[in-house]
Amino acid sequence: MSTALDELNARPDRDALLACCANPLWAERVARSRPFPDADALVACGAKELAALDWDQLKVAVDAHPRIGQRAGGDGREARWSRGEQSAAATEDERVRAELVAGNIAYEDRFGHVFLICATGLSAAHVLAALRERLDNDETAERAVVREELDRIVELRLRKLVAA
Repeated sequence: MSTALDELNARPDRDALLACCANPLWAERVARSRPFPDADALVACGAKELAALDWDQLKVAVDAHPRIGQRAGGDGREARWSRGEQSAAATEDERVRAELVAGNIAYEDRFGHVFLICATGLSAAHVLAALRERLDNDETAERAVVREELDRIVELRLRKLVAA
């Protein structure tokens, strides 16, 4: 019986990996490292290759993410995962939603990219608090936080990929 990891190891392309991290260079490097004996080895490789990306390369992956609180469009794997990851942060509270929109705009004006947070399991209030706090970061500190958040998202998605 073939597992999702076996199928990933046997694929000739990197397309499935792009749903985990939308940077083609990252996906190519991870794909070249196949086969992986288990999910932990895949995650370790993904983290190593993510750490090797410079900021401009990392930003390619960041830019593929929708604004927090904004529903990802499409029916592809990445869009479905994004909607699921942000589901706990969805809110019917109009004030919180308006503050998230305003916070996203302020963040993008300050840093030049979307506010990225691994939102899995986080409430809208928690996400809003993190957004406000991170607006006080300088560019160097914020880039380090973004890298950590992207690493968490990529790990979750790699594990989902091979658990499917």
